[in-house]
Amino acid sequence: MSEPTFYNWKSKYGGMTLSELHRVKELEEENARLKRIVAEQQLSIDVLKEVNSKKW
Repeated sequence: MSEPTFYNWKSKYGGMTLSELHRVKELEEENARLKRIVAEQQLSIDVLKEVNSKKW
């Protein structure tokens, strides 16, 4: 591990307890999952708008 990586990690997680680290990890995973859901829904909305905008 390089020194800059270590110091970045230390500045982000340095003062946390183990339970806080687990909670942060869970929240980051949940946030990533929710972002994927929003992206999928936005894609669906865009497809529906495209279909509705075409004249039959």
